[in-house]
Amino acid sequence: MKLTTPVDISPSEILVGPEDRIFSIGSCFAQELARILSLGELQVLSNPYGTLFSPCAIERALRRIRNADLYTEKDLIIYENYYISLDHHSSFDSPYLANTLENINAKIENSHSFLRGTQWVIITLGTSWIYEFLPQGRGVSNCRKIPQRFFSRRLLGAEEIYLALENSILHIQAICPENVQLLFTVSPVRHSKEGMIENQRSKSLLISVLHEVIEPLQYCHYIPVYEIMMDELRGYRFYKEDMIHPSTQSISYIFEKFSKAYFSEDTDEFVKENLKIHQAFSHKPKDKNDFAHQAFLDKIQRRIKVQQQKVKHKIFL
Repeated sequence: MKLTTPVDISPSEILVGPEDRIFSIGSCFAQELARILSLGELQVLSNPYGTLFSPCAIERALRRIRNADLYTEKDLIIYENYYISLDHHSSFDSPYLANTLENINAKIENSHSFLRGTQWVIITLGTSWIYEFLPQGRGVSNCRKIPQRFFSRRLLGAEEIYLALENSILHIQAICPENVQLLFTVSPVRHSKEGMIENQRSKSLLISVLHEVIEPLQYCHYIPVYEIMMDELRGYRFYKEDMIHPSTQSISYIFEKFSKAYFSEDTDEFVKENLKIHQAFSHKPKDKNDFAHQAFLDKIQRRIKVQQQKVKHKIFL
């Protein structure tokens, strides 16, 4: 008897090694996946712009990272006494121009350097809806809390999505090593603020065009994250309280399926042990100076030393 309709991830012929670099960009699910990879002590860089949802926003970010095209004052606006970029998350904001630019440009330079040695790029698409900032007549990645009268909203056409994805791939190939592998996913997070019917139109466009772009390309792969959530984990018990975002359990389940398909045996063992070590560190003793707790910490440090011998990059910093 089957109680679910499983969605499998096909095993990959090319596998993630414990020393491989992984760059992740896109929606909040990209960050969730990168968070677990980071806890597994792999070399990961995630969302240097903050969360990005549309293929156009992702393409703009990758273009600037590829060219190491730094931001200047003309790229920012002043809102509520803060210098902000509508391409970025609010965490980059500052009341001082120099600080905002420093926050943004340091990430671009770091990402440019990181990508030059990256073997895996994960791109998570969120929506086909985009917003344009009317005073400047350009698309933006984040509307912040600026009044909606300053923006127009529209649904991207299939050709626009195709071009944005195609250019994103070209940007990555231009800066990454020749053997770079691209993993595409569509975020399972429903954009309910756009409307549920609008969300379905948006996701359908993304999935359809994405397959059209990557199917002929052997170095591009599709990870059916959206399908796992919509079909295999369809009950609301697999969501957070907002009934929109996948629960921690769901994300762990998807990560387990992903790792089985894409991790080498060495990587799988390395990541699993590191996740266990991080879990051990979360233990809160009643007395930090207790002998048993100190012995416990010594044991963890020995485990870390064993793990460090398996890779060249520094772990558990």
